[in-house]
Amino acid sequence: MSTTTSMGDVHSTTARPRLWTPEELAEYLGVTLHCVYAWSSKGGGPRVLRVGARLRYRPADVDEWLDRATSNEEEG
Repeated sequence: MSTTTSMGDVHSTTARPRLWTPEELAEYLGVTLHCVYAWSSKGGGPRVLRVGARLRYRPADVDEWLDRATSNEEEG
């Protein structure tokens, strides 16, 4: 298992990007943790994965969501 905690980490045994916690997502986007939890319950944010009782986010899903959100702002 990977022992580093950088948000760009790759899991050492699967070679997949490490999933982000809600706290890491909030830090990355510069929003409150409350905002992240509101997205997960009401929708509107990046795709959320449930791993057991925990919320996790794929970095690629977050980037895709950001691309869609910013392209919609530019169009209208």
